[in-house]
Amino acid sequence: MKSINYLRQFGADIDSSLELFGDEATYNETLTEFQRGIDGKLAEIDKYYQQADMPNYAILVHSLKSDCKYFGFKELADIAYQHELASKESNINFVRTNYEKLVQEAKKVRRIVNDYFDDSIPETAVNNVSPAVQENPAPAAKENEDIILVADDSEVIRIFVKKIFDAEYELAFATNGDEALNIIQEHATDNRIKAILLDLNMPVKDGFAVLDYLKDNNLLGVMPVTIVSGDSSKEAIDKAFAYNIVDMLSKPFNEEKIKEVVERTINSRK
Repeated sequence: MKSINYLRQFGADIDSSLELFGDEATYNETLTEFQRGIDGKLAEIDKYYQQADMPNYAILVHSLKSDCKYFGFKELADIAYQHELASKESNINFVRTNYEKLVQEAKKVRRIVNDYFDDSIPETAVNNVSPAVQENPAPAAKENEDIILVADDSEVIRIFVKKIFDAEYELAFATNGDEALNIIQEHATDNRIKAILLDLNMPVKDGFAVLDYLKDNNLLGVMPVTIVSGDSSKEAIDKAFAYNIVDMLSKPFNEEKIKEVVERTINSRK
């Protein structure tokens, strides 16, 4: 494995990333999950591109953008953001004209990360895979423990939150709105979900579908929600706060900010 300065040589904003992750060890551990998942994510992006499915394409490039922001790959994050905006506007001409640019930059980042790890994933990371990235992203909770539900399609976010709160809370993970709703319904009467960290842009069902369910079933006060999203537009903020959420935390965030907002969210329970 090379020095982290190797990533700096290729323009990665490592200083900003370390402010978020706290230390190199956490950065490297989480980057290995990005390395594992990048090929699959690019394949999904290409599938929706080939199908001209702009809503799902937007979700995937949004996720890519958020992950790249965390790791300091600003060029790829900026390109992915341009594709996110264009696909949300159904501007397929922009997407088609600039798709190869996105793919080539993503392959460049993948190559840099592989070289950084000497074309391998550190054995310590292999032996300590987080439950957040197992095939079942929502493992059964232990009895008599408070639960924080993290609904986000980004492995980076799920791993980061797990590192911070795993010792104190039982964590349930959902990668899309359907999985989140299944967990919410499972615990609708046992009073164990103390807070929900909810992404707005998720596949299958988005965060607003989850908010609709919570509102329609009078659960927003019982399971208070903070939005964790890379969408900081006024439209998204206004629409989210119309649901009487507790707070909205923009990605990327650091450990201090997420601890503060989780405490405020839990304390808001009625």
